[in-house]
Amino acid sequence: MSRIALFDSIIAKQSFLCVGLDTDMDRIPKHLLDSEDPVFEFNKTIIDSTKDLVIAYKPNTAFYEALGPDGMHSLKKTIDYIPDDILVIADAKRGDIGNTSRLYAKSFFEYYDADALTVAPYMGSDSVSPFLEYPDRWIIILGLTSNKGSQDFQHLKVGSEQLPLYQSVLETCATYGNSDNTMFVIGATQTDYIKQIRAIVPEHFFLVPGVGAQGGSLAAVAEHGLNDRVGLIVNSSRGIIYASEGKDYGAAAREKALALQTEMRELLTSRGFLKKN
Repeated sequence: MSRIALFDSIIAKQSFLCVGLDTDMDRIPKHLLDSEDPVFEFNKTIIDSTKDLVIAYKPNTAFYEALGPDGMHSLKKTIDYIPDDILVIADAKRGDIGNTSRLYAKSFFEYYDADALTVAPYMGSDSVSPFLEYPDRWIIILGLTSNKGSQDFQHLKVGSEQLPLYQSVLETCATYGNSDNTMFVIGATQTDYIKQIRAIVPEHFFLVPGVGAQGGSLAAVAEHGLNDRVGLIVNSSRGIIYASEGKDYGAAAREKALALQTEMRELLTSRGFLKKN
């Protein structure tokens, strides 16, 4: 999916919402456990209930890898089921040198047919560049994350100018690709830094986790992170998909997604992306 197509999808759906499919066998409704593929059945209902409200889905591959071959089969079925006009982000956080990264790219972009893949940049340009060999696919590089441990390394001062490490990562990784094939993960709980980060990479899309269960503020993210092509994909996982543990889980997920989409529509309208009624 191109950058233009992604922007068009945001405007058409009046939403920049991504739903994280972090499907945990211990949390899905118990009545699904008797089905042939509980994980896929859960995901299918979530997708059917929210697909008109979202512009992306983000399966976190760890939840599928933990189930062995059956889980990876569920992942493949899930990605195949997602409508073609919705961005599929494989949240795998891959990153290794040479042929290893090339095979990771082959796996996620050819076999699983994901549109985007999260990438860890710690090993540098030769660990990232193989992912950029695929046209019309995205890499989403870890920039400044929302977890507590981000303080351990991401804020360390480096180089002669003593810049925070995350800033050096953003500036350097922005040169590997461009705003048509590269995004950055910027945590929603890092709102104090989003304005500064937007100044460093003004044109790139941000994948923003942490809204919902992690307590990030959508309004604060939008205030500092929106650019002239919206530039935000805001993810909510647990807050949507586990809104109910009963048979109404699809309807409950839709209600939570609709609340976020409504807030996003208002934010897009206030910034002039949408016409006021």
